[in-house]
Amino acid sequence: MAFALLALLLPAGVLSARAEHEIYYRYVVLGFVKDAQGRPVANRELELIRDKTGFSYLGLTDEVGFFLIVARLGDESVGESLTLRAGTTATRVVAVFDPANHTDHRGVRVDLEGTRFVEQRTGFQATLLDALGAARR
Repeated sequence: MAFALLALLLPAGVLSARAEHEIYYRYVVLGFVKDAQGRPVANRELELIRDKTGFSYLGLTDEVGFFLIVARLGDESVGESLTLRAGTTATRVVAVFDPANHTDHRGVRVDLEGTRFVEQRTGFQATLLDALGAARR
């Protein structure tokens, strides 16, 4: 998983594959899934759906309950509504980012605690950097 995560988020810089792999074409939804007792849930499938198009992206939790889903959203997608689903539990997420910023990663952290989704926008960058650090080890 670490190599796949690194490959998704740290492109090799090949000019011919430029646009699709640039930060400003990605929106990352990540977080942790825990059961009602606070224990990590491994191998839990999650689905992120672009409400505008119906297109969906799938993710799966690892042994510590961590998931990461990369959606293709460009600058024009700011404010777009997304649905994050785990089984029958779902929540709506709004893609919030500065379309003029093509340097910082875009996304949100959303944890699933039992049957309740908890959005943590301020935890996104730190969680992503931790995941990237783990992917490099």
